[in-house]
Amino acid sequence: MTPERDDAGRFANRFGRPAAAVLVLLCGLTLLLGFINKDRCTGPAFDQWGRTQPDYDERNKQEVCYSDIQHLWIGRDIDRHVFPYVDGGINDKGILVGGSVEYPVLTGLVIWAGAIFAHNDAEYLLFSSLLMAPFGLLTGWILGKLARWRALLWAIGPPLILYAFHNWDLPVVLCSAAAVYVVHRWNRPLVDRATIASVLLGLGFAFKVYPAAFVLPLMLFVATGGWRGRELPEGKKADIAGAIKVGLASIITVVLVNLPFAVAGYDGWLASFEFQQLRRVDITTNSIWYWGLRPFIGDDAMQSLVGVISPITILISFAIAAGYGWLRFRREGSYPWIAVSGAMLCGFMLLHKVHSPQYTLWLVPFLVLLRVRLMWAFAYFAVDLAMGIGIFRWFWAIEFGQPAGIYDSFSAQAVMIGVWGRAALLVALFVVFLKARDVTEDDHDDTNFIRGAVAAKS
Repeated sequence: MTPERDDAGRFANRFGRPAAAVLVLLCGLTLLLGFINKDRCTGPAFDQWGRTQPDYDERNKQEVCYSDIQHLWIGRDIDRHVFPYVDGGINDKGILVGGSVEYPVLTGLVIWAGAIFAHNDAEYLLFSSLLMAPFGLLTGWILGKLARWRALLWAIGPPLILYAFHNWDLPVVLCSAAAVYVVHRWNRPLVDRATIASVLLGLGFAFKVYPAAFVLPLMLFVATGGWRGRELPEGKKADIAGAIKVGLASIITVVLVNLPFAVAGYDGWLASFEFQQLRRVDITTNSIWYWGLRPFIGDDAMQSLVGVISPITILISFAIAAGYGWLRFRREGSYPWIAVSGAMLCGFMLLHKVHSPQYTLWLVPFLVLLRVRLMWAFAYFAVDLAMGIGIFRWFWAIEFGQPAGIYDSFSAQAVMIGVWGRAALLVALFVVFLKARDVTEDDHDDTNFIRGAVAAKS
């Protein structure tokens, strides 16, 4: 398999159809294992509301097969097939009512669509999994095309088994991966490619918010002319107009997607944002703020402090990442937008007041796309596994009278390993990502092309 020059004049190491098919097949098998793992929590009987019986609340923690998808069948009017947001809202106790859910509108649509033919939580898990599986498969294909066999980190990695059908995260991960693919594989002018990518990131915002942060580094990549300035307009040192166009594309996408819901049911649409704003930092949030501050200050003081310090520190981390990217641009001639985006995600995951286990799925594509040592991925997978298993076993121990103290419960120890191990690795990955090359740089590496041509002749 030798590098070939593509139509845009860039160099690319091709990942052929047979290899891509094998990767997608492996990804499909991993998704199947992920579904089987979650499906262990369903049935065999169901009550009048379609909730799994017997002992659902105990089984989903003790057997480590809990899924938000199955769990939220009850409590968000999903079982009643209520169209989301339009007639919903949030009451004085902070509880969502009338079809509103705590996620942005496109995820709300996926949540609703998975329930159309479901009559109990088992069917809802099945139909939701079938609905989301293509997003996971397409992500695997895209990562394979971009990074070749390094994409196995996604296709057969433990996070896909643990979290593919834990929540509704596969669509948003696809948006991020597809944005990178469009920028670095389509045969169009840079501004056109980046504009489409920005639309995808805007759609990502409408699924789970975080991809919107990547628009800034993408704009800087466009403003500086892409790879070593080769796609700057003739006679210009910076493409400010192109960068603005890219930023506006994402803003317009977000507005167009959200506007129909805001018009049809403003209170229900706003409730999803209010819920996240009002969400308390507690034992279920898994964040460094809960475990780091709770021993030292009272609960009310902690809630107020985290409400201020979390968004501020997140923005500071974004500024540091973008600024370091600019230093790399001045030194190397290209703005490393993928590396900066990966570092921004690390900052967000570390400093946000909520760190749900499935957020690991957000990180895996950057472990694929950035040329960092595989030991970083394996280390993160290990501590994430401790958290992904330990947290539910610990909740089970607390709720059902089992030993749950740090000195007499392995699950409690696993949670501490997960919380602080992930935190330490996210700090390290923030730095490592910012210094890393990304896999798309091979597209522009004339040396690789020459070596490939020589090898082919010999």
